[in-house]
Amino acid sequence: MRFGLSLPHYGFSFPGDEPPAFDALGDWARRAEDLGFDSMWISDHLLYSFDRYGAGDAPIAALEPLTALAGLATMTDRIRLGTMVLCAPLRHPSIVAKMATTIDHLSGGRLDLGVGAGWLEQEFTAFGYPYGSLGGRFTQIEETLVALEALFSGRPATMNGRFVTLDEAPLLPAPVQRPRVPIWVGGKGGPRLLRLAARHADGWNSAWRWTTDAYAERVGAAQASCEVEGRDPASLRLSVGMYSLLAEDERAYEALFERGRAAMPGGAIDADTAATWRADTLSGTPEDALERVAAFEALGVEEIVLAPWVLPFAIPEPSIVEVFAESVMRPLRASAG
Repeated sequence: MRFGLSLPHYGFSFPGDEPPAFDALGDWARRAEDLGFDSMWISDHLLYSFDRYGAGDAPIAALEPLTALAGLATMTDRIRLGTMVLCAPLRHPSIVAKMATTIDHLSGGRLDLGVGAGWLEQEFTAFGYPYGSLGGRFTQIEETLVALEALFSGRPATMNGRFVTLDEAPLLPAPVQRPRVPIWVGGKGGPRLLRLAARHADGWNSAWRWTTDAYAERVGAAQASCEVEGRDPASLRLSVGMYSLLAEDERAYEALFERGRAAMPGGAIDADTAATWRADTLSGTPEDALERVAAFEALGVEEIVLAPWVLPFAIPEPSIVEVFAESVMRPLRASAG
């Protein structure tokens, strides 16, 4: 099992709600590498808000993922860099392919490229992008994936889609990684998304709350989609992002959960208890986490991306990361030999 860390890069990401600063992001990137994480991930918003949690639509600052990863590529040596996930409607795939290739060169072949549909209508409206229908955004994902496949193929790419047009477009230079930069599709795993992953992607990622039973059902659907597409189901890589409130013992976990619940915008998890939160997140004691990691590994998951709080891409309590590295990652690596 591999482990990733969702990096803090929003206005709510740091203790005291400090504005996002690249220096602080870089500190966490280096720390993740030093702690032994295999990968680090940044999401994609022109702005963020807590409207989905019922806490108002005041815009929250956000760092841009691809330019941030380009900087982090020069500050790290081993850890992989990823987008979780890029919003397909916000960039033409030719620009994505060029930027991804440049980051791949800067990092010596350490980039993973995740793509999704986008969901925050507020940012689309504010910056002049048509939000459209969910079906339309899924068409944009599909055309983005087809274009990326064509551009990364090493041959001039031609395409005449509803949203994307290419005319003998060459991607020069090629990425460092062969046959291409790994492409991930991100989402909950509905039928259309899984079909797209089976047709066009190296892997499927989903986040941030999953029971193993619910996830197992979607894995079965993903495998069925691969079979329909004539693809070996074992070739579709699986990763899961998980919220995590982790503490050394039960009493400390319950206190940590109460702090997380109180901090959650709009009281969005007021109905949760320490037990219900633990049921579909990577939370509790290290023993609880080790058990859940084993369960996801048995379902074919190759990587778990840690979101060490009740919100993604936020690290207001760094001790969670330290406990995970010391009491979950280290013993698993030791046992693997």
